[in-house]
Amino acid sequence: MSFLSQTLARVAPSPTVAISQLAREMQAAGRDVISLSAGEPDFDTPGNIKAAAIAAIEAGKTKYTAPDGIPELKAAICAKFRRENGLDYGPAQISVSTGGKQVLYNALMATLNPGDEVVIPAPYWVSYPDMVRLGGGTPVIVEGAAEQGFRITAQALEAAITPKTKWLIFNSPSNPTGAGYSRDQLRALTDVLMRHPHVWVMSDDMYEHLAYDGFRFVTPAQVEPQLYDRTLTVNGVSKAYAMTGWRIGYAGGPEPLIAAMRKVQSQSTTNPCSISQWAAVEALNGPQDFLADRAAVFARRRDMVVARLNGCRGVTCAMPEGAFYVYPGIADCIGKTSAGGARIDSDEAFCTALLEEQGVAVVFGAAFGLSPYFRVSYAASDAELSGACDRIEAFCAGLRDL
Repeated sequence: MSFLSQTLARVAPSPTVAISQLAREMQAAGRDVISLSAGEPDFDTPGNIKAAAIAAIEAGKTKYTAPDGIPELKAAICAKFRRENGLDYGPAQISVSTGGKQVLYNALMATLNPGDEVVIPAPYWVSYPDMVRLGGGTPVIVEGAAEQGFRITAQALEAAITPKTKWLIFNSPSNPTGAGYSRDQLRALTDVLMRHPHVWVMSDDMYEHLAYDGFRFVTPAQVEPQLYDRTLTVNGVSKAYAMTGWRIGYAGGPEPLIAAMRKVQSQSTTNPCSISQWAAVEALNGPQDFLADRAAVFARRRDMVVARLNGCRGVTCAMPEGAFYVYPGIADCIGKTSAGGARIDSDEAFCTALLEEQGVAVVFGAAFGLSPYFRVSYAASDAELSGACDRIEAFCAGLRDL
């Protein structure tokens, strides 16, 4: 329609949200669907966190708060950054938003001008490029090939930076691949950034606590302290604390940037939910021992899913360092026909046919900027994962040459 914004025409709806919604609709219609499309822990929010929310309700803490977070939550976030990341932020350097996505959006809206470029490693979380476009910027995609563990090289980053580059968006462990950067691998990238002082770093650390096999998480400003004054370190309670629906994300960064982000938020959502903020205070200040227990469960599920997928004809699946995703390749499945007669000419066609014929919802690789792959979330029960792998195996076994 002609009255819609031209900017909106540059943006696509989130594929992960769309596929998850389609799976829910199929289930509601009576279809037997196993959905592995959403990045959402299947664990419940811990009881102490829920109790803190109930206590906040009963204490009447249900009014507007400061636009970007209550003092108690900002203090808890400052303590978390010092305790876990060796980063020293004051309350004026902290922003709290309605989920990590709004933190990223606010920062991009507050800083981008037409013509500004944002370097985004691929595979990437589906929202990064579109948020850049909404802010008037231009995404510059740098591929991290499977042969490199889905990580970008220092040489590729160097080649992507121009005088127009404003941000690098960095995500480790990664959505969608689970790939993590070691300290040395990240140091190679921060060395490049030190040669380009006009480039800022947006570090999406949402999967920090989901790391396996001795992989040690590090964040850019921790590895290179000289980047502190041009880094926005982003995190939240959604993944580690199983609080996706509570919608609390946060960031630490330079005070002028945080103030600009506050201005954006004050004219959009204003404050995040007051009850969710008090729950997040308890999440960050309360017991943390369950994090390792849950990570061990995810690691076991990862091992099972990787082994099962590698047993499927035409599928190769790398072992990720963290998060709760795997990103199997299906190059040998392209150009075939499914048992149901679907032509598999892309990873999107593969995933569409898999959903229609076997009732398994996954997300096609093109949505993340690297094909032919698909993303599986193993944040599901053992029974669901085993059943889904059975169906994927059957689907791949039924593929035939054209």
